[in-house]
Amino acid sequence: MTAIWKDIVDFFFPRYCISCGDRLSLQERHICAMCLMNLPRTNAHQYKQIPIEQLFWTKIPIERAVSFFFYESQHSKQIIWAIKYNTQPEAGRYIARLYAKEIKSSGFFEGIDMIIPVPLSWLKRIKRGYNQTQYIAQGISDETGIPVHTDIVKKSKNTGSQTKLDKNERMQNVESVFSLVKPDVVKGKHILLIDDVLTTGATLSSLAKTIMQVPDVRFSVLTLALAGQLKGIPFTQSQEK
Repeated sequence: MTAIWKDIVDFFFPRYCISCGDRLSLQERHICAMCLMNLPRTNAHQYKQIPIEQLFWTKIPIERAVSFFFYESQHSKQIIWAIKYNTQPEAGRYIARLYAKEIKSSGFFEGIDMIIPVPLSWLKRIKRGYNQTQYIAQGISDETGIPVHTDIVKKSKNTGSQTKLDKNERMQNVESVFSLVKPDVVKGKHILLIDDVLTTGATLSSLAKTIMQVPDVRFSVLTLALAGQLKGIPFTQSQEK
């Protein structure tokens, strides 16, 4: 499409930032440059033994864990809302690809064999029309080339929202809700688990424990947002790589 036609299409069908709601320029996609620049980044990939990884210690064989930005700001919440509930999953794919490009040089993706996004129950999938974590996973794959697998684990039970649950209630809510469909595929693999928001780690831990029915598996975790008990965690200079 030529530049003049792009101008015409954009004039009649303007696009808006999913974070602030301002109109996007022709060069911008889904999120404006200002909102992208001002995202409250965790910069987790720059540090060793960050608290994000500690959420999974003693629970699963965790290798690495990162989140792109802190969830608590209004702009961050708008992004997640748009991706999760406002039928804009392609925004999740785009932002995930940007994040993967940003952290790839840190070595975070080295040795990872496959990507598994947190699955939705069939009922929630029908209601929403898509699984936003699959789009996030595909964005990571677009940049890294690591294959996404969506048929290895399924969610066998429908669970309600975890938003208003405490840590113990979250653990109980997601206990034994996943089932392993293709165990042979994951044996001996380093698996990157993907979710949109990380709060207590209950969902991702439950997913990993289901996969751990197979021996010799390892996990890394990547989410777009970080919420809950780790909000505003102080990453100190002594943790730098």
